[in-house]
Amino acid sequence: MAALSFELAGVDSNSKARAGVITTDHGVIQTPIFMPVGTVGSVKAVTQQQLYSEINAQIILGNTYHLYLRPGVDVLEAAGGLHHFNGWHRPILTDSGGYQVFSLAENRKITEQGVLFQSHIDGSRHLFTPESVMDIQRSIGADIIMAFDECPPYPSEYTYARKSMELTHRWLDRCFARLAETPDKYGYTQNLFPIIQGSTFPDLRRASSEYIASCNATGNAIGGLSVGEPEEMMYEYTALCCDILPADKPRYLMGVGTPWNILEGISLGVDMFDCVMPTRNGRNGMLFTTQGVVNIRNKKWATDFSVIDPSLDCETSRYYTKAYLRHLFVANEILALQIASIHNLAFYLWLVKEARLRILAGDFDSWKKNIIPVLKQRL
Repeated sequence: MAALSFELAGVDSNSKARAGVITTDHGVIQTPIFMPVGTVGSVKAVTQQQLYSEINAQIILGNTYHLYLRPGVDVLEAAGGLHHFNGWHRPILTDSGGYQVFSLAENRKITEQGVLFQSHIDGSRHLFTPESVMDIQRSIGADIIMAFDECPPYPSEYTYARKSMELTHRWLDRCFARLAETPDKYGYTQNLFPIIQGSTFPDLRRASSEYIASCNATGNAIGGLSVGEPEEMMYEYTALCCDILPADKPRYLMGVGTPWNILEGISLGVDMFDCVMPTRNGRNGMLFTTQGVVNIRNKKWATDFSVIDPSLDCETSRYYTKAYLRHLFVANEILALQIASIHNLAFYLWLVKEARLRILAGDFDSWKKNIIPVLKQRL
């Protein structure tokens, strides 16, 4: 089978926004794209059928750390990989678990070899190395797999950020070497994306971007820019990285973010995004709509019998009313979580699809500037 390929279909004349096509062995992805997060092989409160038919997700995420702990690589291998295990037969990307090791695991110890950590589930001890993380992702079988990296917190001291970046680069070399030693398990090609680090220091970001670009991977990721830094700083370093990364490879900004973050990222040259925000915020009653942000728990919606968002090509968004959804939240009905999650994901997929159409039409930049104030409105 063939390695991942990327072709540009158009570039905005007034920004660095691109429309492209990523081809994998499990299907085609039109960029820019948002990828719903299915941490343990499941996008929370959403079925695979809904991801196909209502949300029209082109690719979803899984997470190495969580899938390694549950259900475990033995189960995933017996199933024939995550695609067969969860019934999702379009592309899958797996994060390496590096961020989770540093944010969830307890009593972790970082060495040149890897990270010794304690499971957040049962306290058991585990060692993640670049080699073991590649092996786990081989067993999961995602189309795109991420390098094992260290994600420094914000803010970080310069010395720590530099040592962390250099360690990430050495680990990356070991990731590539391990993949070269081990064949794909399931008869299709897995593609490794390296990750830029360097915290919020321009020289480190530049050095890391140059190193990652030199690896000539099939795609590249920008990490460490959704960890609490101000938005303008995130945009500054995203731009810096995009200007160095090769134009003929997809660029993935990890863990970002709000609808306006995504549009600004697209304008800087990013092609791929993921974030738990649409489903997490949805489960807490925050809806993103084409007219602005809705806190559906507010009493003002109690007698609003208009549908959630008639502008979306999503049956759920155009069927249920705001009043009914508010009632479900107030009554603590599980259906509320499902409706809100489906709607928010459908909105995010609408947003990147519309951005793509605007790039191809040549008016993305003006559309972005007009729509962001609308999307930020609190209704």
